[in-house]
Amino acid sequence: MEKKYLVILGDGMADEPLAELGGKTPLEYAHTPHMDRIAREGCMGMVQTVPEGFEAGSDIANLGLLGYDPRTCYTGRGPLEAASMQIELGPSDIAYRCNLVTLRDGVMADFSAGHISSAEGRELLSSLKNAVPSVSFYPGISYRNLLVLHGGSGSVTLPPHDIVGREIVSFLPRGGDGTALISCMEKSREVFSGHPVNRTRIAAGKPPATQVWPWSGGKTPSLPPFREKFGKSGGVISAVDLLQGIARCAKMEVITVPGATGYLDTDYQAKARYALSALGHLDFLYLHVEAPDEAGHLGDAREKVLAIERVDAMIGTIMQDFSGIVAVLPDHPTPIRLKTHTADPVPFAVYGKGRDETRAFSEREGARGRCGTIRATGLLPLLFS
Repeated sequence: MEKKYLVILGDGMADEPLAELGGKTPLEYAHTPHMDRIAREGCMGMVQTVPEGFEAGSDIANLGLLGYDPRTCYTGRGPLEAASMQIELGPSDIAYRCNLVTLRDGVMADFSAGHISSAEGRELLSSLKNAVPSVSFYPGISYRNLLVLHGGSGSVTLPPHDIVGREIVSFLPRGGDGTALISCMEKSREVFSGHPVNRTRIAAGKPPATQVWPWSGGKTPSLPPFREKFGKSGGVISAVDLLQGIARCAKMEVITVPGATGYLDTDYQAKARYALSALGHLDFLYLHVEAPDEAGHLGDAREKVLAIERVDAMIGTIMQDFSGIVAVLPDHPTPIRLKTHTADPVPFAVYGKGRDETRAFSEREGARGRCGTIRATGLLPLLFS
């Protein structure tokens, strides 16, 4: 019988020791018997998911962990999300991730406009489409949308989650498409001001979406198919467009899970059930959970601990019925203190490839594991060897 392989990715789980958690990290503080079992009965190490010179983004980290070196294949986050939405980009099209955000007095107050609903986002972008006919807008999930410039050339941009609480004037797009993008941002402020969607949100005590924020644009990347690269059928479970886009570019199966939201309220147990079902016909599955990262961006340590514990319960459900090789890890840290990503190495644990002396899944235990520190692109070769 062919071996089966499962990577479980808790987005942003890694962190720093926190005084409010008694000097422990959220991973150390959380009750995680199933992750701890994988560490105790398996082996650990650290993985450098972000190459030097790259921003600490989930796009960079997850590309590498799936075996695709961002130094040679990365073109931007926008085109990966375009692939997820099955949007065909022309040879001169530049796709940008396009957040709906909340600004207050020129300050980035909320990078997600209060995790605005997908329906509200669609209505806002529909109004904006009529006001900026030269640009194509594609509504996605919640605040995560897409902007496509036809005949674009790219621009230097910054993710809005990196500048929460700061004045935006120093972080506007520059170079290349910068002028066109800023024009879109200004037009969105006009269109969204007084929009019925925002009036309703304000009346309900919710933050309005005051404008769009485009970032990480690029052209469609060329990835060799996963099966050709590794000789195995592969699939991805994730509620996040980015991960689905990487999967589509790599010609992996995208498994849709009802109740998976890409937020704190995602259905963890549904993901477990669909993972077990998918592994019935796939050789390899990449199971991604966004919730710990969202808690990190919120700066909410208790919510992050809860998200980690829910990921662990999901792992417990899977481990009852799965006997293949399992790896568990974050893609990057999202420290509560900073509310954004860092490029520090993260711990990983592998069950089914030998044992070491580690006893629990955490940053400190990973640093003393026998696997040492590896690059992101080395993870799957380690599992498959």
